[in-house]
Amino acid sequence: MTQAVTVRRDGDTFQARLFWLHAARLLDPESPVTRVGFETGPKSFDDIWVEYDPARSALDQYGEPLRREHMQCKWHVTPDSYGYSHLVDPEFINANARSLLQRAREAQLAYAPTGIGVRFKLVTNWRLDRSDPLREMIGNRSGAMRLERLYGSLTDNSKAGMVRKAWREHLGVDEDELRLLARTLAFGEATDTLDALRDHLDILFGLVGLRRIPANQSAFPYDDVVFQWMAQGRLEFDRTGFRTVCARENLLGPAQGGPRVYGVKSFEHALDRLEERCHAVLDLIPSFDERYIRSDSDWASTLYPALRSFLLAAAKDQPRLRLALDAHVTLAFAAGSIINIKSGRQVELEQRSTGRRLWAADDTISDPNWPALSAETVELRQDQPDIAVALGLTHDVSADVRRYCDAKLPNVGRLLILKPSIGSGAQSVACGRHAFEFADTATSAIRAARADRACLTHLFIAAPNAFTFFLGQRQLGLGTVRLYEFDFDGGRNRSYEPALTLPLAEIRAGG
Repeated sequence: MTQAVTVRRDGDTFQARLFWLHAARLLDPESPVTRVGFETGPKSFDDIWVEYDPARSALDQYGEPLRREHMQCKWHVTPDSYGYSHLVDPEFINANARSLLQRAREAQLAYAPTGIGVRFKLVTNWRLDRSDPLREMIGNRSGAMRLERLYGSLTDNSKAGMVRKAWREHLGVDEDELRLLARTLAFGEATDTLDALRDHLDILFGLVGLRRIPANQSAFPYDDVVFQWMAQGRLEFDRTGFRTVCARENLLGPAQGGPRVYGVKSFEHALDRLEERCHAVLDLIPSFDERYIRSDSDWASTLYPALRSFLLAAAKDQPRLRLALDAHVTLAFAAGSIINIKSGRQVELEQRSTGRRLWAADDTISDPNWPALSAETVELRQDQPDIAVALGLTHDVSADVRRYCDAKLPNVGRLLILKPSIGSGAQSVACGRHAFEFADTATSAIRAARADRACLTHLFIAAPNAFTFFLGQRQLGLGTVRLYEFDFDGGRNRSYEPALTLPLAEIRAGG
């Protein structure tokens, strides 16, 4: 009985904290969120819904404004996975008769008959099974169905065809009707813990002016008050009404203000869309097919110029700037090269780890007990000018980089391996100040290893984006560098691909 109560309470807490993650943005006049609902709407997608100002909302996976999002929250105490067949099984949602897919179909007919503008999203801490065909059809960054993958074959004698056949027969629909439904479906992995969600809310509450609850207090009144509102029949909130009800509950506090937040994204966090909390967002997702850039030339011809224009405009009147980089390592480095060490700007970065923290070069006092950065040089080819740098803070990438150099980079004569003295790992970088100091040390090591100042430095980085940004700020001291992206998702070759070379030719020429 005790375990059952804990499961139920954790499920309620999960739903409540996701509600506040969206509803708090009603207090931000620059947020596109205009209305939020709780326990109302289409059945099985009635846990939370969010309505957006279409002029300012994010775009869906095909470039159409997202006007409304309906969410089903499903929390499990023990980890597990699910696949396409679970969506046709009523037991997956603890129902007796109608499956999640059937209820999604009913919701789509009622709220999105054309399949455009509305999304029905399952948000759960279970993961999509890596071996299930549905996983290949879900956008890893947006969480939405990719129709070109669901319809990647013409017959039912394929993995995609097997999914389509099962869903068509279960729903009693034809291909065109299934296509409309599939376009509205999305799946979000809640990889954060309940405590991490509370940490996210603490930062958000401080920005929008809700009362913050100290982390050392066990009671978190926000988890309960939304269910009290539901019992009173308060199920939908607009900007004015939400502020009023929060004031009545004594939940309003001082807004901290501070730097405006500017976002750059080349992928999207499942539970934290940058457009909902940033002053401005540079959306580069259309240039990518999931993690992979659509055209290699876009790094230099499209992405870097757009990033440069966006960041220079953001930093123009902001002596202290806050950035949220949901972006590839190449873009994090490029961002640092634009707002470089001589720019006169102090930059705070939202660093995602087990939670979301603000990292800055001055966020704490340096600690001599922090891990140092160790360096090792491996000779690969005599008389070859270039140097490769395997910078593995979160993962040891030296073996992968060595293989890539042997196979693809005949001009690389030396491999410089940089990693923390305690070994690579998710906790190897303590804070922004530590990352800043690591960037200093890495820069010195790279400069010392470059025997030929005219050589090309090949950078392979596995590190927090904040560190990568700080390293990018020192690009002028590193000479000409070429960045590489690793195929972490395994969709191609589980190796590296060259990305951006800096400085660009026109920058070197003074353009």
